[in-house]
Amino acid sequence: MKSSRKDRREGHPHPQAVPDDQPGAGATAQADEPLPVVSGEPTDVPVETDDTFTAQAGEDVRRALDEQRDRYLRLAAEYDNYRKRSIKERNEAGGRAQADVVRLFVDAIDDLARFAHVDPSTVDSTTVVQGVELVEKKLLKALTGIGLQIVNPVDQPFDPAAHEAVMTEPALAEEDDHMVARVFQVGYIFNGQLLRPARVVVKQWNG
Repeated sequence: MKSSRKDRREGHPHPQAVPDDQPGAGATAQADEPLPVVSGEPTDVPVETDDTFTAQAGEDVRRALDEQRDRYLRLAAEYDNYRKRSIKERNEAGGRAQADVVRLFVDAIDDLARFAHVDPSTVDSTTVVQGVELVEKKLLKALTGIGLQIVNPVDQPFDPAAHEAVMTEPALAEEDDHMVARVFQVGYIFNGQLLRPARVVVKQWNG
């Protein structure tokens, strides 16, 4: 008994038997058993690595860029065709409009040619003057038909937007102040646009 107490005091207790049906039984034997070996063969479940993901993402980006580039090229080609077609149609429309204007002057040009090449010894001056007046009327008729307006403001109020005063003269009455006395050169307006102002003499009341 004394030795047992001594052994316990020195920290060397006697081992006690553990029944087999108690927890912990056979622990020593299990510790000595070898650990299972994990096979290094690949399994059937695919595993995506970082390289695989990066390659797939790069392929998707390249495919999207190719689609956008093709779309851009198609749109650029369509716009270029539209631009060329618009220029061609505009030039053709301008050419047709010019041809229509020239066509209006054909008759007047014919009449002018007849009087320009007459024999002076056989034609009197009155006939020439009448012929020139006829050509003038035809030209004015053609031009007014396409929108030309003649500005001849005699006895009308002076309008600085359409008239150009080249000189003044005294007005005989106060109500004639700033009225157009004479026209040195008529003006022209075409479809609302001033081509040339009328050059006029303006009356001025001095009191």
